Amino acid sequence: MTLDVLDSGKPARIVAVDWAGLAEDEGKRLKALGVDEGAEIAVVHRGVFGGRDPLALRLGNMTIAIRRIHARAIEVEAA
Repeated sequence: MTLDVLDSGKPARIVAVDWAGLAEDEGKRLKALGVDEGAEIAVVHRGVFGGRDPLALRLGNMTIAIRRIHARAIEVEAA
């Protein structure tokens, strides 16, 4: 499943990232934040308007925000 459909609060592990589906600068930003295969991640909050953007993610000790379109490029499996 992709990260954009992961239930809030459920821990997961990133199994693949479609780097080709992301703009180069967006991919670099996500890698710099630690978004990569093997990382433990969880959705902690979703936006309330329209497309429910952005998604707040717990990644290690950090909380980061990404857009749903970026979350669709991240494949996860439940931990």
